[in-house]
Amino acid sequence: MFKQCVLAAALAACAGAVAAQGNTTIEDFNKSKRLLETKVYYDHRVTFYCRAPFDAKKRITLPEGFTTPRHEKRAGRVEWEHVVPAENFGRNFVEWRLGNESCINEKGKAYTGRKCAEKTNQTYRLMQADLYNLYPAIGAVNALRSNYRFTELPTSEVTFGTCEMKIDGRAVEPPSYTKGVIARTTLYMADAYPDFRLAQAQRDLMQAWNRMYPVDAWECLRARRIEAIQGNENTFVTEACRAAGLMR
Repeated sequence: MFKQCVLAAALAACAGAVAAQGNTTIEDFNKSKRLLETKVYYDHRVTFYCRAPFDAKKRITLPEGFTTPRHEKRAGRVEWEHVVPAENFGRNFVEWRLGNESCINEKGKAYTGRKCAEKTNQTYRLMQADLYNLYPAIGAVNALRSNYRFTELPTSEVTFGTCEMKIDGRAVEPPSYTKGVIARTTLYMADAYPDFRLAQAQRDLMQAWNRMYPVDAWECLRARRIEAIQGNENTFVTEACRAAGLMR
């Protein structure tokens, strides 16, 4: 039996089925944002979905023709978006759903959700702070994207004027130039964290986008910088970068 287990493990490794390691070093979400601002995006201050430039004080220059149906006050600032939304992995933790005896506010009232999971669950904190899953976004876009799933929306209109982001009901189609990055981020999160359960339809879509939309030089540089800070690889990115000759 032992020999069979060893053989099975070896075969799994050869097939690339051994799970990647996730973030084990950063637990503070605010620290992650500071690190991204100062160590990763310091010379590439451009928002993810709409390619809007922003400055060191996180003030955005909106693209000409950008409009938003709601959250106008958040349109002028950068927010750090979880591509895999915190709620989508957080609700798998009992503290998020049901709370914890430590999650009592100053008025003696119990609370649940993000605040409780962040306070009491280290795995949640590590997932929330994972640099690979965080991207700069126009605040209004982040707000309206919410935790909605990514998909294809060929008949839907764009939501933000000249920005090619579509939100229709609880579904989102991002611009084509982000789809490969989203796929490699989502597949990494599902591979690295067993507490994030990726639905098969989403996995199939992410695998398709991963094949269809290749890495570019910035995605590879970003991954190298994050690895130097966080200490682990997103192998979906690094293997693609090596195959493309963009990383050694």
